[in-house]
Amino acid sequence: MTHVPDPFKEAREKGPVLNAEIQGKTIPMILGLRDVRKAAKDWETYSSDAPRRVPIPSEEDVRSVRQYPLEVDPPDHKAYRKLVEPFFNRPKLPEVQEQIDTLISRLLTAALEKDEVEIVREFAIPLQSHALTYLLNVDEKEAELWISWGIHVFKEGDGEQKGSFMENYCREMFKKAETHPGDDFFSALNQAKFKDRKLTMEERLGYANIAFAGGRDTIINTIENIIAYFAENPKALDCMNAHPEAIHPAAEEFFRFYMPLTHIGRVCPHNTNLHGTEVEAGERISLCWAAANRDPEFFKDPDEVQLDRKPNPHVSFGFGAHNCLGAHHARVIMRSLIRQLSQNVSKIQIREEVDLIETEADFSRKVGYELLRVSFTPR
Repeated sequence: MTHVPDPFKEAREKGPVLNAEIQGKTIPMILGLRDVRKAAKDWETYSSDAPRRVPIPSEEDVRSVRQYPLEVDPPDHKAYRKLVEPFFNRPKLPEVQEQIDTLISRLLTAALEKDEVEIVREFAIPLQSHALTYLLNVDEKEAELWISWGIHVFKEGDGEQKGSFMENYCREMFKKAETHPGDDFFSALNQAKFKDRKLTMEERLGYANIAFAGGRDTIINTIENIIAYFAENPKALDCMNAHPEAIHPAAEEFFRFYMPLTHIGRVCPHNTNLHGTEVEAGERISLCWAAANRDPEFFKDPDEVQLDRKPNPHVSFGFGAHNCLGAHHARVIMRSLIRQLSQNVSKIQIREEVDLIETEADFSRKVGYELLRVSFTPR
């Protein structure tokens, strides 16, 4: 078992809301699991119709388009979501699962042949990038460019310049797909219709934006955290190898405990009283997934990793209508990773590590690693 402090524990014990200063404004953060779930379903009070303001910190300076379907409320949200669900359901296909298995095997074999490997740049980012080509059904060669975007397109390095580059790249991919249509993500969106009309370029770019940026750092950081956990808990590798049926609940516990996305924003269309905090119309509140995942009312010993935890009602893939589109993708990747690590690796030793810390005025939280250099011992 691994014990990691909960940065929201004290605040949650004091009350249901933490008024946190973020980007120079006070944003009330909802902390408890029950309250987070309730608010996530109440789109009329807590709206996602807020282009570039749903992520926290906001992305108003680094992208020009609304992310579809994330930043759309019901009932339009359902129709927008339905247009891309076939691609986000692709990881359910045996042939796509086999592609992911082969990819992880290739990366792990290369890592085992080296004295040490830097997990962030040499393993996690390539794994996320190549797996995304399978999800979008595009040429795997595209992954080589995506790898250069780092852990997060908007937060790492010059987010404004990288965001503009990514947007131009996607625009060109849509143009190429018009000339040479296929079965890929870009071609499908070129042909897709919303309310009997073709999608605008802004809408298509909004879909592409969330595909490339929305699930990038979350996948990358989860991969890093799983590998670091097994380095610190080598007996867990033996347990997974001996009991492969335990892999699914273990993956869910990793998602709960290492939730890489601390929170997400909603905008109040009207003046709202949020558990005693007055929120003016047009201002944001936060659904704090990370705090909800440690709520002791729902999770026994919430600050410990328990790989056999059941039930596990975590909200790492959100809740309600906006439940994460990429949940199937993430689950297939992490289950394959855990299985192949346990089958092929007997020990992981951390050689060098630099934590990636999310820091705000009222909290700081480790979400992953800037650098994680390890050595693998073959089984």
